[in-house]
Amino acid sequence: MIELEGLPELVDPVMICAFEGWNDAGDAASSAVGHLDREWKGEVFASLDAEDYYDFQVNRPTVTLHGGVRKVTWPTTQLSAVRIADADGKGHPRDLVLVRGIEPSMRWRSFCNEILGFAHELGVELVVLLGALLGDTPHTRPVPVTGVTSDPELAESMDLEETRYEGPTGIVGILQEACTHAGVPTASLWAAVPHYVSQPPNPKATLALLNRLDDLIGVRIPLGELPEDARAWQLGVDQLAAEDSEVSEYVQTLEEARDTAELPEASGEAIAREFERYLRRRDPGAGPYLRDLSGPLADLTERGEPRAPEERGGDGAEDEGDGGVDAAAAEGAAEAADDGEAEEDTGDDSAAGSADGGDAGDTAGDDSSDDGSSDGAASDGDGKKRDGGGAAGGKD
Repeated sequence: MIELEGLPELVDPVMICAFEGWNDAGDAASSAVGHLDREWKGEVFASLDAEDYYDFQVNRPTVTLHGGVRKVTWPTTQLSAVRIADADGKGHPRDLVLVRGIEPSMRWRSFCNEILGFAHELGVELVVLLGALLGDTPHTRPVPVTGVTSDPELAESMDLEETRYEGPTGIVGILQEACTHAGVPTASLWAAVPHYVSQPPNPKATLALLNRLDDLIGVRIPLGELPEDARAWQLGVDQLAAEDSEVSEYVQTLEEARDTAELPEASGEAIAREFERYLRRRDPGAGPYLRDLSGPLADLTERGEPRAPEERGGDGAEDEGDGGVDAAAAEGAAEAADDGEAEEDTGDDSAAGSADGGDAGDTAGDDSSDDGSSDGAASDGDGKKRDGGGAAGGKD
């Protein structure tokens, strides 16, 4: 067991976990935790013993050279701590405990108990598990992200769904149930990755998970180059799809099904939630006013929907001043007045792109996610189990 005496006392700690393998389509979930670790320079304080949990013929160790010296890196799960000095834009600090590793090959109950031991020792208040599954979702539309929990009270207080999944599960599902039985508040966020472009990485799905995590824990997450990477990824897939008429027709079929299913939701609460995130990033002190804007936001559907945070840049920032919230609301109302028919359409996908919070669960819960899995996870050359090539992680 790793000594924890070197860690400072944590402030309102949240544990965020992701595991490569069956529950990590397109490496979206593990990449999200990796992004947090890089942006906030996490400090590793614990590493689970690889001998206890991994089959090295499935997840093989790797050999690298450092200054002419050979080094063996064993597959494992590491824990790192992150101190966010200004988590909410108001000077309040908060700590994150990041758990990132590979789905274990054996002794899952012992593995979960060890993670729970760290959570109790560190005083973790909430455990958030990230996952990604393959689904019948078009790459041209916002990534559906479903937030689920086994705790009815937590579902109501944090706008999550109560899990109804039955079927095969991965370590994310097992760890969620272990935390629930141990009395630790736990939620999981699932992103749906297009099954026809499952190869990692998928920065668009990673970005969607981080945006939903931002909403869930109220911590402003620096996105870095992810928005640009997500746009480049989509352009690349667009070009590949355009070269194959059958793929293009299939994508169009998925688009029509998705747009029909989401039309009522996209014009109301989802846009309001996205605009709240936008205002929170521009003006952290605007919180009390956000809910009051949900009425005017319902009118911003023809062409005036709020764009995704990464596309706004400094748009209007120089005019924000002390009246940033009122100016943003006035601008939205003016655009809705110009349109006159704002309730008729939901506009392009970038509007609802970041609005992938709890409402996206309607589409993430399609046949692919409800059934849990297809053929399981394949093992690639470097020893990592991946979902590419048709393996779908079970949503739990």
